[in-house]
Amino acid sequence: MGVEWFKPGVFVGSIIFALIGVLIFWISFLIIDKLTPYDLWAELIEKKNTALAIVVGAMCLAIGMIVAASVHG
Repeated sequence: MGVEWFKPGVFVGSIIFALIGVLIFWISFLIIDKLTPYDLWAELIEKKNTALAIVVGAMCLAIGMIVAASVHG
């Protein structure tokens, strides 16, 4: 951790890659939500389906790791 983080190019690049990662994660989650036969949000919030919440949480972690690995290179 040196002085290179204070350079504007490095900081802006980090912000852009973070935004790209969040955007890819969000699009991936929307695609998976559309592929499932029911509304994930209603099932999680209204019906309080704990098992589905665990599966969706694991899916989010997996998508996040894939996006992080692809952005990191």
